[in-house]
Amino acid sequence: MAIYKNTTELSKVYKGVTELSAVYFGANLIFPIITDYSIDYLVVAGGGGGAGDIGGGGGAGGLRTSYGATSGGGSSAEATLTLVPSMVYTITIGAGGAGGAAATAGTSGQTSEIISLVSSSGGGYGMYYNNDGGSGGSGGGGGRRTGLGGSGTSSQGFAGANGTYDGSEGSGGGGGGASSAGSGRNGGFDLLVSINSVSTEYAGGGGGGGGGTSGGTGGGAGAGNGGGGYGGNGAIASISNRGSGGGGGAAAGGAGAAGSSGVVILRILTSSYSGTTTGSPTVTTDGTYTILTYTGSGTYTA
Repeated sequence: MAIYKNTTELSKVYKGVTELSAVYFGANLIFPIITDYSIDYLVVAGGGGGAGDIGGGGGAGGLRTSYGATSGGGSSAEATLTLVPSMVYTITIGAGGAGGAAATAGTSGQTSEIISLVSSSGGGYGMYYNNDGGSGGSGGGGGRRTGLGGSGTSSQGFAGANGTYDGSEGSGGGGGGASSAGSGRNGGFDLLVSINSVSTEYAGGGGGGGGGTSGGTGGGAGAGNGGGGYGGNGAIASISNRGSGGGGGAAAGGAGAAGSSGVVILRILTSSYSGTTTGSPTVTTDGTYTILTYTGSGTYTA
């Protein structure tokens, strides 16, 4: 049931200046009045792709969360979100960027968001010889020798590392991660978040490719390693729905690897959870909370 004033549905009912929590007819409860409620969230964008031929690693997707103590880029956790009952909230999951072929940059990851509330920027692309990495949620690694790492977005991620020269062949700098910048060939570290009751690594930077030496290491379990050597090991893509960067390619035309798609997770008190979603999120529980994990785009009706 609902109360209308002419044709407009009322969202709240007051007696004097006091908001009512329920409406009764005599001793009988007609219906409770549902009020706004707060939720925790994690929004991770898609990671950037690594460049080919001793290329820079892809940058991690931007990470924003209200759960725990720390959010992306070393910032404090953000404020919870307040949802309005019956309002439909659209959720978009950013794709990971593609890896680049020989002497080709990777592509940037795409934005993930709870539309009009929280938006995280896609990770920057890794670059090739002497060229600068792309900026994004976290920056992509610079191309070998003199390429500069791309910049990260404040409160979402860190910068990528600069390209290097190790005396024989240069190596692409690793992409910046959610909890540290890239360093040398290695990607910046990811961030552990346990919003779904499982401590999981998100948004690690991809490792840069190596020439006569090994490739760089991705910044955590979810991130891709760089390829190394002439005809040696290839670059490795990052794990799906972690928002991590792909590894840079090895020497002699090795291709870079793709970054991974992002994820959006909502943590809602079960007593407030409406049960109305689209996009088939995974629904789990953690004590008195219901957890919605979106690996593809969809909606939640509060």
